[in-house]
Parts: sequence; C-alpha cells; structure tokens
Amino acid sequence: MTSADVRDPELPGLLLTTERDALIPLLRSRPDADFALPTAGCPGWTVRDVLAHCSSALTRVVERRFEKGVFSPECNDRDIAERADWTNARVVDELERGMTEAGPAIAKAGGVLDMVAVGEWVHGGDVRDVLGEPGAYAGPGLPHALALLARITREQGRLPLHADLDDVDEPLTLGAVSGERTPARFIGDAATLVRLYAGRPVAGRTFELAGAEAVELNVFG
Repeated sequence: MTSADVRDPELPGLLLTTERDALIPLLRSRPDADFALPTAGCPGWTVRDVLAHCSSALTRVVERRFEKGVFSPECNDRDIAERADWTNARVVDELERGMTEAGPAIAKAGGVLDMVAVGEWVHGGDVRDVLGEPGAYAGPGLPHALALLARITREQGRLPLHADLDDVDEPLTLGAVSGERTPARFIGDAATLVRLYAGRPVAGRTFELAGAEAVELNVFG
C-alpha cells in the first residue's frame, strides 16, 4: 500500500470548505435570474435545483439522516421540492452551513461518504459552467478532488487509467491495476478529466482518451 492509498479523513472536509470559500461569495453576488438558468451537467435541473440538492444532501450528512433510498433520484427530487418556497438566499445559507459542518461527519464515516464531497464539488463546477465563470471543474479545490477521485476509483476497482494532465505537474493514476486490462491513457487538462469521471459534457474540448470509452469512466452513472 502506498501513501496515496491511505485515506486522509480530513480531505473531504477540506475540499468542501475550500469550495465553500470560492463558491458562496460568487452565489451571493449573482442576481436571482441566474438561479433559474438550466444546467448542462444536470439536465432538467436549474442552478437553484442543483444548489438545493447540494444543501439538502449535506444537511442529511450533518444530521445523519440516511433513510432507505437516500440520495436516489426520487429522494433528491423530494429534497428539492421541500425547498421550493425558500428564497435563493436561504438555499445558499443552508449550503454554506453544510459545507462548513459536513466534514467531521464524513471523516467519521470511514470513507463511505467521501464521494459526497466530490459530488458537491462537481456540482459547484456545474454551476460555474452555466454562469460562465472560470474554474468550472477546476479551481482551488482541484488537487483535493483529484486525490479523492484517484483513491476512490482504486477502492471501487474501476478500470485503470494513466492521466498526463496539461496543468498538473505529476501524472495521475486512477482505478485499480489488476493485470486483466491494460491501463487506459488520458492526455488533456484536469477539468476535462473531471468532466469524464463525472459524466459531464466534453463536446468541444481537446483531449485524447485511448483504451477506454468515456462512459466507462463515469463514477456517478
């Protein structure tokens, strides 16, 4: 086992607070009309829907409310509907609290909730993407997100992939090397790699992917 395989229980919380510090001021600076914009990363959801999903999911983590079917599409839709009469500001306030308080709960969970932090960070990218803001699927949280993604994909036994990233100094290895399959190869920027693993649109982006189909990389599909 290498140091990269050892879980850092504080890393998901660090990713969330890093994203909080970047995203919350941005959201509070945007007009209400922006919250009604449709997102490309989550078809059928507006910016507000994405944020309501994020805030409710983190509140569930903080309050340890994990009933049967939690985080299913049906559960997510109910959580969003429960916040339908909230102001946008109230949704953002709940999101800020969740990003602040969920880290310790995720740390104590032993790893089973680590992907929640990655998902929240990806949703921050969904919002930046539709708002035309820089740093979608990148930004200050990127090193933490890549470290989590590399470890989680190894633990899940996903297909091995060697990534040579244009904007990261060291190559990144994702997935589990089993000897049964030659590692796939990715060449491109880190944000595009994140888009592939998150099942987000990559049309118009320049990259090379050999030895795997894009759909095989999606950790949220």
